[in-house]
Amino acid sequence: MHTADAETVRRALKERDLLDRTLKPERDGEFLLVPVTERIEHAERADFEERTQPAKLPRHELVGGIALLHERDAEGARRLLAARPSLHTVLYPESAVEGAYRTRAFTLLAGEDTTRTRYIEYGLRFEIDLAVAYFSPRLANERQRVLDLVDEGERVFDLFAGVGPFAITLAQKAAVVFASDINPGAVHLMIDNLRGNRVRNVVPMLADAHRIGRVCSLQWDRVVMNLPLMSAQFLETAFDLCREGGWIHFYALQSEMGIYLPRIEAHTGGAIHERVVRSYSPSQHHAVYDIEVRPPH
Repeated sequence: MHTADAETVRRALKERDLLDRTLKPERDGEFLLVPVTERIEHAERADFEERTQPAKLPRHELVGGIALLHERDAEGARRLLAARPSLHTVLYPESAVEGAYRTRAFTLLAGEDTTRTRYIEYGLRFEIDLAVAYFSPRLANERQRVLDLVDEGERVFDLFAGVGPFAITLAQKAAVVFASDINPGAVHLMIDNLRGNRVRNVVPMLADAHRIGRVCSLQWDRVVMNLPLMSAQFLETAFDLCREGGWIHFYALQSEMGIYLPRIEAHTGGAIHERVVRSYSPSQHHAVYDIEVRPPH
C-alpha cells in the first residue's frame, strides 16, 4: 500500500482482526508492507522481522523513584529498573506496617541502597523515607477530594499527619492546620516538606493522639483521622476536637460496609457518608466516613 493510505488500511485490517502484531511493517520506497494473519486477495508475499516482545514486569507499586515489589524477585527487579528510567531503587517489603511509628522493613533487590525518595503529587513535593515513616501515594485523589470539601479559612486538625501529605494539601485553603504525629522521624520529614513547599500555615506537632484532647482546648472546623488500623480508638478524641457543625474524616480498614456506624452514631446526630477509598486486601477495604458533628439524637 502507498504510505499515504497506510493508516487507513492498517485500521481496517485491525478491525477485521487481520493485522499480524507479532511482525514489524517494512517500508519499500513509497510503499509500506504490512504483515497480515491470513491470505488476502492481491496481497504479495514478503519477509518481515519479528517484533521483540517486552518481558513481563513483576507486580509493583511506585513511590517516587522507588518501586515496591509484591514478591521477592531479584531478576524481575533488575528488569523493572532497566525498563523504567525514572526509578533508582527496587525494594521488597519484609514486613507489614507495624508498631506505633507505622514503619516497615525492606530488602534491596536492585539499584541504589536507599529507602529515601522524592514524590510529586498535584504539584506538591514530598521527601519520603519509607523505612522511617509510612506513606501511600494511593490516597492522592482522596486528599484532593477532601481539599474540595474544605472552605476557605477553615481550621483543620490532622491527627496522624505522617510526613504531611494531608496537612500540606489542605493548607492550600485552610487558615491553619495543626498536624501531629507520634513518630519523630515523620515529623522531621514533615518539617522538610513544609519548607520545600513554602507552607507557613501548618503547625507540626510531635504528640501522642491519646493526649491531644487534654492539651488542646480549641475547637476545629475539620479533623482528619488517617490511621486505618487504629483510628477507631481515637473517635472520642476527634469529637472532642471538632466543633458542632464541623466534619471528621475517619479512615478505617473493614471487611464489610457500615461496621463502624453504631460507634459513630453514638457520638453524633449529623450526616454520615461512607465510601470505599481503595481495596486493601482480598478480604478488606480502606473506607472513609465523612462525619458531620451534631448532638446525638
